[in-house]
Amino acid sequence: MFRPDDILYEDNHLIIVNKRCGDLVQPDKETDDALENEIKAMIKVRDHKPGDVFLGVVHRIDRPVSGAVIFAKTSKALTRLNEMIRGGEIHKYYWAITEATPNPEDGELTHYIVRDGHTNRSRAYDKPKADGKKATLRYHLLGCSARYSLLEVELLTGRHHQIRCQLSKIGCSIKGDLKYGAKRSNPDGGISLHSRRVEFIHPVRKEPISITAPTPKDNLWDFFESM
Repeated sequence: MFRPDDILYEDNHLIIVNKRCGDLVQPDKETDDALENEIKAMIKVRDHKPGDVFLGVVHRIDRPVSGAVIFAKTSKALTRLNEMIRGGEIHKYYWAITEATPNPEDGELTHYIVRDGHTNRSRAYDKPKADGKKATLRYHLLGCSARYSLLEVELLTGRHHQIRCQLSKIGCSIKGDLKYGAKRSNPDGGISLHSRRVEFIHPVRKEPISITAPTPKDNLWDFFESM
């Protein structure tokens, strides 16, 4: 799971790490084996902490997704970062390798997403639903290979499986994402969705922060990252 060289940024207030696909961000009812606990254990040993280590989860990304995740190292930073998340002040950009090219190649999508807790799946609807939540993202085509397209997605709301669900809705399933219409799985069991960049004003120092997460190491990601 987590290794110290996965750290993309760290100071006294926060830490940003490059999550690997397959890792949980936060423990669930089935396991404590999660990125949150791995980072806390590393900080305790590295910094010789005698007691419990504080680490707050600012946002989560799905288990099969890779990329940048922000954690708070103090309660003050966590409170402010949570307020920033609610206010849309933390800008999150994802890279998605899709099985089709969107038409148009650049655009904004708005749907109403309904989550099915039994199947852990969401559905996107064009019109409002009684139990649906409005979901909006912007996308931009960055490039194409012989079989796949690379999109940059700016996430404007944070709904369950939002990017996966909305891209599938327009016929652009993410590579490896069988749950949302991909033709085949990826060898590592993940999906080709990567939290590429996070941008925000530091919650304490008030300086602009922009962190880019390197893509996973495989031939297709390497091809797109070198474009």
